[in-house]
Amino acid sequence: MTETAQPREGVEQLRARAEIDLAALRANVRTLRAQAPGSALMAVVKSDAYGHGMVPCARAALDAGAAWLGTATPDEAFALRAAGIEAPVMCWLWTPGGPWRQGIEAGLDMGVSALWALEEVVAAARAAGGRPARIQLKADTGLGRNGCTPADWPDLVRAALAAERDGLVRVTGLWSHFACADEPGHPSIAAQLTRFREMVTYAEDQGVRPEVRHIANSPATLTLPETHFDLVRTGISVYGVSPSAEIGSPADFGLRPVMSLIASLAQVKHVPAGHGVSYGHHYVTAGDTTLGLVPVGYADGIPRHASGTGPVLIGGKWRTAAGRVAMDQFVVDLGGDEPAAGAEAVLFGPGDRGEPTAEDWAQAAGTIAYEIVTRIGTRVPRVYVNTEQDG
Repeated sequence: MTETAQPREGVEQLRARAEIDLAALRANVRTLRAQAPGSALMAVVKSDAYGHGMVPCARAALDAGAAWLGTATPDEAFALRAAGIEAPVMCWLWTPGGPWRQGIEAGLDMGVSALWALEEVVAAARAAGGRPARIQLKADTGLGRNGCTPADWPDLVRAALAAERDGLVRVTGLWSHFACADEPGHPSIAAQLTRFREMVTYAEDQGVRPEVRHIANSPATLTLPETHFDLVRTGISVYGVSPSAEIGSPADFGLRPVMSLIASLAQVKHVPAGHGVSYGHHYVTAGDTTLGLVPVGYADGIPRHASGTGPVLIGGKWRTAAGRVAMDQFVVDLGGDEPAAGAEAVLFGPGDRGEPTAEDWAQAAGTIAYEIVTRIGTRVPRVYVNTEQDG
């Protein structure tokens, strides 16, 4: 067989690209706002917007009506400010010795989960000339990660109010996070919500006057209206991925996946029966066939656990990774079909064209769709489409 590469005229043929549909993201934000019409919406853009590109996605979310942005690490929040984004930004994953003063000067809302953090932020406020730090006290209502336990909550509230009276902090929020909101009917949901209400009531009885109270993540925003309070924190749903198949598909909630992962076939060749494929020869051809080389691998975020199971759309047909996913590439058995080198291999997308979705890859790899989109590496360029605001 003679191979003929067919790049699109006038367009550089990329090895692979993650196509990011900002119109879909804006539509998702509007849909989520409609789910919680009485609450402000925070678009969580941590981990480079779940792999989609933090700054373009943050701007698109704000264009669509998001009132807040959320990040995990301080560096993520500072990058938003460096890009000229002035919207309210909350950052919650702080460690001892963190850049608290820089956070104060950047006007961040900073999560405080323990007395050590409050002490550090107060010291930073003094060093910053007394400019009050905006802090949000996090309650551990049952997730068991970051957050102040109910037993320690009175001491944290008391110390925060003292610092507020001294003009060193402003307690802008009271918040928590669900453990099992993506599991409908799980008993921890009601228990956590009750505990959150109790801890908020205690703080407010002591004199805390927060701007926002919030506990709802994406699944709670979509399915538990009683959890919405003043603000909902939507992460994965902003990007059109369902928090779990158990609560429904993206289409069930009017959401559209934002990322499509597309590669260009690097080679197509004939091989005979009994031909081993990739490391370890875990796949051997059953008969004469054609093999296609997809030039992305685990260095690009393709899960090695999906060896032998990962789906790809090529020439209108679903194919499956044949043998092991390697660092830079994997192989599919084309069953005798002969697409040209350079033909598109669609690993996942919204599913409109019959292509796999991120959820299909999650099932193939035994993981969750969050991980599939977030792990797509920096070797894969993000190509933004529909960048202009609707209307």
